[in-house]
Amino acid sequence: MALFSGRFRDPRSTEYDFINLIIVRCPGCEKAARVVPAPEDSDLGGRLLFRPRRLVCRGCGLSRVWSGRRVGLSAGTAQPATDPYFGMPLWLQVETRHGWLWAYNLEHLGLIRRFVQAPLRERAPWYDTGQKMTLVARLPAWIKQAKNRDEILRAVSRIERGFNT
Repeated sequence: MALFSGRFRDPRSTEYDFINLIIVRCPGCEKAARVVPAPEDSDLGGRLLFRPRRLVCRGCGLSRVWSGRRVGLSAGTAQPATDPYFGMPLWLQVETRHGWLWAYNLEHLGLIRRFVQAPLRERAPWYDTGQKMTLVARLPAWIKQAKNRDEILRAVSRIERGFNT
């Protein structure tokens, strides 16, 4: 097990790396539901973003299929975030005094936690090829500011507690 070194290196993840599993609030029972790629269409080509999705809830048995052409990615933190396919509110979100902190899934939330708690945050070198506007680079300024570190980490902990109950 690696100890926390205090250093964060941007893994160059984008929002699209976290949309294989999105945890949302079920419209039927208000419990946690999942938006996942539809299993019958998993072998199809094309962009991952536009593959058919299924919303499934273990609480009430709700199941819906999305196979549209429009995807609504959340823009900003001024209002609660929704999933890009069904428009359901995300389960992993909390309001702070600066805005809404949200994540699609626990892996996404873990990336935010590791970034915020690190005193040394490294970007990829400018001369390195690859994705430049990563998820970390696109985080709002209030999340990146060191003066908000404790508040953001408390918000992440509240989100995790809400998921585990």
